[in-house]
Amino acid sequence: MTKSKATLIGFSAVLMWALLALFTIGSAPVPPLQLNAICFGIGGLIGLAWTLRRGFAVLRGVNWKVYAFGTLGLFGYHLLYFTAFRLSPTAETGLIAYLWPLFIVLLSGLLPGERLRAPHVVGALVAFAGAALIVLGGESGGESSAFGLLLAFLCAVTWAGYSVLSRKLGDVPTESVTVFCLATAALSVVCHLALETTVWPESFTGWWAIVALGIGPVGAAFFTWDVGMKRGDIQLLGVASYAAPLLSTLALIAAGIARPSWTIAAAAILIAGGAALAALTGEQKSSAG
Repeated sequence: MTKSKATLIGFSAVLMWALLALFTIGSAPVPPLQLNAICFGIGGLIGLAWTLRRGFAVLRGVNWKVYAFGTLGLFGYHLLYFTAFRLSPTAETGLIAYLWPLFIVLLSGLLPGERLRAPHVVGALVAFAGAALIVLGGESGGESSAFGLLLAFLCAVTWAGYSVLSRKLGDVPTESVTVFCLATAALSVVCHLALETTVWPESFTGWWAIVALGIGPVGAAFFTWDVGMKRGDIQLLGVASYAAPLLSTLALIAAGIARPSWTIAAAAILIAGGAALAALTGEQKSSAG
């Protein structure tokens, strides 16, 4: 598989995550951890189908530490994310949570064989400015909580760390994500039973949204993201990930939940410009190599 193809596969995860907000809204009133358990259960089933291509024997040689790492990465990120928005359901929380693409770009410079260049940083900051316009352009949903904002920051660091460290697990088959998903679902069930009251969808739309979440944003996305992180251009993917808040907003507009504005247009220019700058740097690096 070429690096360019792996990068495109990885970017498909960003496209799927762009639908996360839309489907999450549609899944109400199911509580977060219960939703997490159901969606990762569906994602695990998708993983089982993915694994059938090569056979389950590929999972036997994976060290248990890798399974622990992946499970804690997926479960930890979502637990921090959901809790942060419960304590501080504000635009500021969303902005801090969207620091993870910037952290991916910056942390990637610590990986063997990777060199962080100035245009990567500039591109990441420009794209982040676009993401900031999207998030801060919306209406705040409540008062900020300092602890909630701290959890949002930890959530961004957790996902960036998980993504970058996945690069060092290049020899571990992507099929291992199947175990990550199933284990995350199991942990989510335990936490849900301990912390939440079970509430099921009230309509067909709610069930459809949950299934769609499990198939895409909280399912297949983790498998394609794993391919991108291990074999693609990690710095370009980090910057391109800022397309998620923009595309998410466009999806909400298409569904009639949000309204178009000049803020969205400006954000589109910043995000596309930042990603283009990083992409150009990646092409120059490849040509020089």
